[in-house]
Amino acid sequence: MGRIIAVANQKGGVGKTTTTINLSASLAEQGKKVLLVDLDPQGNATSGVGVDKRELENTVYELLLDEITLEECLVETDFLNLSVLPSNINLSGVEIDLLDMEDREYCLKNTLDEVKEEYDFIMIDCPPSLNMLTVNAMTAADTVLVPIQCEYYALEGLSQLIHTINLVKKKLNPDLTLEGVVFTMYDARTKLSMQVVENVKRTLKENIYNTIIPRSIKLAEAPSYGMPITAYAPTSPGADSYRLLAMEVIDHKV
Repeated sequence: MGRIIAVANQKGGVGKTTTTINLSASLAEQGKKVLLVDLDPQGNATSGVGVDKRELENTVYELLLDEITLEECLVETDFLNLSVLPSNINLSGVEIDLLDMEDREYCLKNTLDEVKEEYDFIMIDCPPSLNMLTVNAMTAADTVLVPIQCEYYALEGLSQLIHTINLVKKKLNPDLTLEGVVFTMYDARTKLSMQVVENVKRTLKENIYNTIIPRSIKLAEAPSYGMPITAYAPTSPGADSYRLLAMEVIDHKV
C-alpha cells in the first residue's frame, strides 16, 4: 500500500516545495512509483517538474470540486516513475468554493483513496499556511514531513504546526503521525546553522532525519529549468543529499 506524505510548514521560504519536488524525484529514481500532488496555488511544484502551469485545462482545483476525474487531471512528467496532479493560481479560490461543500475536509482524501494502491508514495506539497488546503492534505496523509530552515527563527510557528497536526489527528484523521523533520538550507560555514540544528534536536522530541540539505545554488537554479536536482545537477551535493533523504524515508517504518 502506498504512503501518503504531506510536506508542510506554514512559514514560507523554508525549502518546502524544493523538498517535495526533489524527494519525489529521488524516490522515483529509486524505482518507486510516485505521485506528486501540488496543493499550493503558486504551482511551483508543478513547474518544478517541467509542467507549464499556464497551459493547464485541468488542475487540482477542478479535481477538489469534483468537476473532473483524477485521470483527467493526471500529468505524466518527463521523469521516470513520476506523475503530478498539477495546480495553478486558480486554486487560490478553492477556500470559498469549499465553504458550502459537505465533508470539505475529505475532498482530497476521497480522491487519493481511489489510487493509493497504485503508487508507492504520494507526496503532497502544502501551501505555506494552515488553511483548508493544508487540512485536506493532512486528512488524506499518513504522515507529515516538516522542512525546517537552518536560521534563527527556525522553531517559530513549529508549535502551531504540531498543534494543527494533533487537531487533525483528533478530529479528522486518527492515524496521522509526524513523519519527521528535515533541516534545509544548511550552511556549514556558519556557526548559526550548527546552533539551530542542536537547538531543534534539544527542543523537539520527534523524529529528525540524519540527512541535512545544504544551501546550494544548483538547488535554487533547478526549478527555473523545470527539473529536479537529480536531473539538473545529478552529481551535486544537493542531489546526493536528497537521494540520502529518500533512502531514509524508504527505510522509515511509520
